Amino acid sequence: MIERSVHYWIKDRNIDPAKEKINSNTPDYYKGKVYGYKAFDIIEDYDLSYNCASALAYILRNRNKHKSPVECLQKAIDHLNNEIDCIKRNQQ
Repeated sequence: MIERSVHYWIKDRNIDPAKEKINSNTPDYYKGKVYGYKAFDIIEDYDLSYNCASALAYILRNRNKHKSPVECLQKAIDHLNNEIDCIKRNQQ
């Protein structure tokens, strides 16, 4: 089997998640409750930029990591504003 980093996206859906080391290392606040999708999975699948990936991760975990979602949502907004600034700079 190929060696995988902790953040590697498991592309082979036939792998038993209970046997994969990555699933035991991913905090629950980064996993969806219904389908078990992880933020890292979605980020890699869509090939997101750093800012968009960070914003998405903050949005996905906003109600699960802290008592108030405001901190995570504010960080997501900051990353999205940074991404908009980068896009505007590159268009000039």
